[in-house]
Amino acid sequence: MSKVSLEGQVAVVTGAARGVGELLARKLSARGAKVALVGLEPDELKRVAERLHGDSGHWYADVTDHEAMVRVAAEVKERFGKVDVVVANAGVATGGPFEDSDPEAWRRVIEVNLIGSAVTARAFLPALIESRGYLLQIASLAAITPAPMMTAYCASKSGVEAYAHSLRAEVGHKGVRVGVGYLSWTDTDMVRGADQEAVMRELRQRLPWPSNKTYPLGPAVDRIVAGVERRSSHVYGQWWLRGMQGVRGYLPGVVGTVAQREMKRFAPRLRGMRTGLVGAGGAADEQARATHRS
Repeated sequence: MSKVSLEGQVAVVTGAARGVGELLARKLSARGAKVALVGLEPDELKRVAERLHGDSGHWYADVTDHEAMVRVAAEVKERFGKVDVVVANAGVATGGPFEDSDPEAWRRVIEVNLIGSAVTARAFLPALIESRGYLLQIASLAAITPAPMMTAYCASKSGVEAYAHSLRAEVGHKGVRVGVGYLSWTDTDMVRGADQEAVMRELRQRLPWPSNKTYPLGPAVDRIVAGVERRSSHVYGQWWLRGMQGVRGYLPGVVGTVAQREMKRFAPRLRGMRTGLVGAGGAADEQARATHRS
């Protein structure tokens, strides 16, 4: 599809305080978009907003809170007059063996990555229908292939991929395009946080090339921006991910066989692994929920 100019477009980015969301907001703004930042870290969101090129605003909201997201959607539309693009980017992760996982952290990954994405779409869909806009759902390599020690993350990203594909079929006749963005290991706080656990870091290093590398953030976000400009159905943050689609049917069997050997090798070191959310974004999510409970 031909490119759509982002000049004067209104783009909403969730999880915009850091990482993919922050850089995406900056690059969209540099192309002339007005950007609405949504996340759980008001000070960080304000910092990002102050560095943007054009008009912007920031909203504190938990993407799993339907009422809060409906309020944000209404306020964004009131502020900018329309919404053309929504990038559902907010996400958290936890790692480690399922048997010893923290039930609350495991559930939270599903809630933020899957339920939060659906809540975001539900809140902004009326405005996107009105503008005949574009929803980009950020998924992951974890949606294409399973991985041991990542049960919650793989489940959430597989679910959100399927949900977005289904939504595309529902709303296409209304002029709304829906895309799914895939990223491999990209240099963000989330990946660096996961790498602080030695077992997770070593397991990842033993993956076959090119899935064992950490990729720079900038080129991946450039590909996402290009996908937004083209209203693409599929956006690949790393060039080789497109090729994974053709072999994904074989991957569960291969991973299930090969990973058993790796898990046996690492079994003595699995006890005592940290089971909470990883990275600065995970810490912010845990802090926000603790504040809400108190």
